[in-house]
Amino acid sequence: MSSVDRLAAGPGLSALLRVELLLALRRGADIANPLLFFVTVLALLPLGVGPEPALLARMAPGMIWVVALLASMLSQESLFRSDFEDGSLEQLTLSPRPLYFAVLAKVAVHWLVTGLPLALLSPLLGLMLNLPAAGYFCLFVSLLLGTACLSLIGAVGAALTVSLRRAGLLLALIVMPLYVPVLIFGTGAVQAALDGYAYNVQLAVLAALLAVAAALAPLAAAGAIRISTDS
Repeated sequence: MSSVDRLAAGPGLSALLRVELLLALRRGADIANPLLFFVTVLALLPLGVGPEPALLARMAPGMIWVVALLASMLSQESLFRSDFEDGSLEQLTLSPRPLYFAVLAKVAVHWLVTGLPLALLSPLLGLMLNLPAAGYFCLFVSLLLGTACLSLIGAVGAALTVSLRRAGLLLALIVMPLYVPVLIFGTGAVQAALDGYAYNVQLAVLAALLAVAAALAPLAAAGAIRISTDS
């Protein structure tokens, strides 16, 4: 089913979400690759830096967050690619339905099949890296908020580069500076939890970043899609 068929799938955002989720589940590799990358890199970390528990515990928050960021980026380039190649993305821009909702649905499904599984796996990988128990809950919540921000920000870069071939490096250059605040506050929240300090401020900032990204990123991505399809 193409994106043109989505226009007839139902009038609401929930209909778009259901159809996008079904399409995403049919592309198993797009789901498996980020998860395999996330698990494999973190599993190899003790082999590279040594098995000392204290060293792994100190590195765990930053490494889990960095690898989650990179894993999320693996599937960003293909976010709008198939729709652009079959022409349905252009049809979406001509539809009377606001493009904002189609973009929001695609981003939400991207987070459901990449960001949410990464957050769910994070406590298990934290245990493997000897992360103290005090950091598990904060790590999970920060990744829930942070990966949603990454999906929204990445959608803007994916929309800007959708008409370019092999745009992976350019996409990384566009979105990586915007990922930095999310990474800083995400790792900062976990580190604060490990040090015994309150981490509510860092999580509140992540929630605020998510709210701003949810309001603005789909609009920016929709505008970028219109530019890309007109070129």
